Amino acid sequence: MANHIKEKDSMNVQHVDVLDTKIETGPLDKFGAAEKRDPLEIVLVRKLDWYIMPILVLMYFLNFLDRMAIVNGKIDGLAKDLHLKGYQYNTCVSILFVGYLLGQVPSNMMMNRVKPAWWMSGWMMAWAIVSTLNCLVKSYESMVVCRFLLGITEAPFYPGALFMISLFYTRKEAATRMAFLYSGNMLASAFAGLIAAGVFAGLDGKAGLEGWRWLFLLQGVVTVVVAAAAFFILPNAPLQTHWLTPLERELAHARIARDTTGKRMATSTWSGLKEAASDYRTWIFALMCQLHLAANGFKNFLPTAVETLGFNKTVTLVLTCPPYLIGTFTAILVSWSSGRFNERTWHITISKAVAITGFVLGCATLNVGARYFAMVLFVSATYGVNNINLAWVASTCGQTDEKKAVALAMANMIGNISMIYTPYLWPDSDAPRYAKAMAASSGFSIGVVICAWVMRYLLKRENRRIKAQESEAVNFYAY
Repeated sequence: MANHIKEKDSMNVQHVDVLDTKIETGPLDKFGAAEKRDPLEIVLVRKLDWYIMPILVLMYFLNFLDRMAIVNGKIDGLAKDLHLKGYQYNTCVSILFVGYLLGQVPSNMMMNRVKPAWWMSGWMMAWAIVSTLNCLVKSYESMVVCRFLLGITEAPFYPGALFMISLFYTRKEAATRMAFLYSGNMLASAFAGLIAAGVFAGLDGKAGLEGWRWLFLLQGVVTVVVAAAAFFILPNAPLQTHWLTPLERELAHARIARDTTGKRMATSTWSGLKEAASDYRTWIFALMCQLHLAANGFKNFLPTAVETLGFNKTVTLVLTCPPYLIGTFTAILVSWSSGRFNERTWHITISKAVAITGFVLGCATLNVGARYFAMVLFVSATYGVNNINLAWVASTCGQTDEKKAVALAMANMIGNISMIYTPYLWPDSDAPRYAKAMAASSGFSIGVVICAWVMRYLLKRENRRIKAQESEAVNFYAY
């Protein structure tokens, strides 16, 4: 089967031959990325969008909804019912990420050796069961155990979903799809409070169960149902996805090979781990992810912060919704713009500048309206950066699928280490300003910008090296 690239010098237009069918792409940008032009490729991407993105978004929605149940449960008296004292609630929040960190790299290493559809839906079924069992906990110790196990069972999903997107979407497409994926997280954050408010109002005390126990139970049962559906909908590798035709499989595979700088043949799982760990760029991306998610530590405490505005329980939960809805829109817009212009650094810089403004305003005033505006500002400006960063990892460290899978998992794993310590930046005693958390988030955000510009400098240097070695090279690292 022909699966190669031919270039027309006169028009800087490429053709890809797939199963004797010539697929035409648009002109190349300065990094060698091309716009979709051929109807076959456009139809393929639309089909991928309809099959892959809705189920991934729904899975992530439930992933984060199950994780957020403890946050909203605190508003309903979870801490009081379990007799939590001091930092015990903070420990219940942070212990999840210990388990979460342990499972990510091994899971993504397995993604190249098992059917991704079975692997990811199987782990979703596991976290659904653990989340449901949270409704039975009676003490601090049992909650800690359940949260730790929930972290282990949830660990494979997000890095696995990122890797799945990177297998099917090009550099110019991936950030937008990762933004849509992350919208599941954002929408869960937006509607978790509304869902919780309805459950608490309608079921608190029913069958002798507190409202927060009903929340764990109902969300867990829904997750079980979606996990069963995911077995049949999720794709495997491009060449092994049953709902693609033979031509579509070949095209899906060929266009990613064409778009990847320094693409090489498949290697072993352990070689992928070694290559990712020995590439200094993986560690810079991981540091960027770490600092970004540390600045994002507010997401586990936003309902508590909104509560300090002085409204009742129901209004507090409702007010957590608008910042995340606005953030969902801005994250998709910023990520789309980054992909459209194939640009990373300035998109990250401007987003973080807006977020820092929100953090500073949030601790500089006690005015209710100004403080809520600050929350809207730093929430809405934060989330697009995550998608750009992870898409940047996939396109820069994607020489083999094995290396890309590990690099994505490493960046996300090291980034989530921040979720172990950031809960301790939000003690109740710091209310209502939470000056320590706001100042730290501003500092972390500045660190993200520095990392982005360091990476820009390094990739520009690497591109010069590629050009010097091969004067006719057209595929370069994007920054």
